[in-house]
Amino acid sequence: VLITPNVRHHPAIVERKPLGALLRAMDEYEGYPSTIGALRLSPHLFQRPGEIRSMRWKDLDLETARWVIPANLTKMRRTHEVPLSRQSISLIRSMKPISDGSEFVFPAFHTSKKPISENTVNQALRRLGYSGVMTAHGFRSTASSLLNESGLWSPDVIEHALAHQDKNSIRAIYNRTTYWDTRAEMMQWWSDQLDELK
Repeated sequence: VLITPNVRHHPAIVERKPLGALLRAMDEYEGYPSTIGALRLSPHLFQRPGEIRSMRWKDLDLETARWVIPANLTKMRRTHEVPLSRQSISLIRSMKPISDGSEFVFPAFHTSKKPISENTVNQALRRLGYSGVMTAHGFRSTASSLLNESGLWSPDVIEHALAHQDKNSIRAIYNRTTYWDTRAEMMQWWSDQLDELK
């Protein structure tokens, strides 16, 4: 028996000009360093907030620009590999002195043994005045919408970047490509777009 997931629509900005304004506001945000880091990295990676907040150093290979999210931390319970843009790597590296020996890239304020809480990035967005307009999860819709709108990237590549399961169960069995090279190119293009919009 297959369980159909509940689909929730999270508030998200899907237009370029308001996204640029949000990115500028995020650069001005003052708060705990882990919050700032996770907030600024979220639009570049557009992975699920729980995966970003619990990012671990041991799952990162910054030399090959790869983040491997273990199956036990993903919604679909399968390993997902994410190409890292130059901007993402720079943001992650900036957390090294802050995490101070923690296994987590974004350690909690009160203890380095846990990551920041699940609502940390959402609270930062609320403090920036984006309540009801943007959420941490909304960065996924933002990226999906604007990447599709660009017409430069195959929907298959975008869906794979979002770690979505192919809706066609037969196709999912036989299409085992990861589109790695194209996804790496797309992630760099997306980060460059975010810089341009900002």
